Amino acid sequence: MKPFLSKAALLALSIMPFTAMASHWSYEGEGSPEHWSALNEEYKTCQAGMNQSPINIETTLKAHLSPLSIHYSDGPITLLNNGHTIQAGLKNTTADTVSIDGVPFTLQQFHFHTPSENTLHGKHYAMEMHLVHKDVKGAVAVVAVMFDKGAANAELEKLWATMPEKAEQDVKITAQMDLNALLPKDKTYWRFSGSLTTPPCSEGVTWLVLKHPLTLSTAQLEKFTHTMHHDNSRPTQPLNGRVVVE
Repeated sequence: MKPFLSKAALLALSIMPFTAMASHWSYEGEGSPEHWSALNEEYKTCQAGMNQSPINIETTLKAHLSPLSIHYSDGPITLLNNGHTIQAGLKNTTADTVSIDGVPFTLQQFHFHTPSENTLHGKHYAMEMHLVHKDVKGAVAVVAVMFDKGAANAELEKLWATMPEKAEQDVKITAQMDLNALLPKDKTYWRFSGSLTTPPCSEGVTWLVLKHPLTLSTAQLEKFTHTMHHDNSRPTQPLNGRVVVE
């Protein structure tokens, strides 16, 4: 009998380094997003799910959301090239949190997609950063930050300076980083219910997409895409009646 995994367990598995997961899904060819659900029984939600991410943000409901409460004091300590993205990890005892409806969610890792996965009125940004958080019950919340091409990003450069070029390579980050510098000063946001954007595409994820983009230089963008060798963004998914609030 196939073991049953709760939603929280699936979400917890999904934010582990991808080296622990089946590695044959990808963004190209037979392992590309349109085939994910056929690759593994645990990926069925990628096609069958009704609340999948990413989405195109088009029509929103003004709900006067509370200001985003982010408390970041620790920087990342490791940088992993898992073959799908560049992922920064934090110490297990990190105090970095975001509070959602009064519940603290602790930052687990953050990673990057190019071009952006979520879109605004059909527009892709050059890059999107996902800050993945989890509460004590295993629920997941993702804070998304967009990047446009423009001025070089000094804080991002600290990560890029040690970017592992080979898949499955994990390096230590020696530079002191201020994660707050990777967030826009204006933290207004859109909120919606969605999923992980990679297999197993588990749903029940709270998405907070910051409205104001940061910038990165063309050289910084090219370094990421050269290292990945391909785009690493899932196409947008149907809303299926979901409402995006702001």
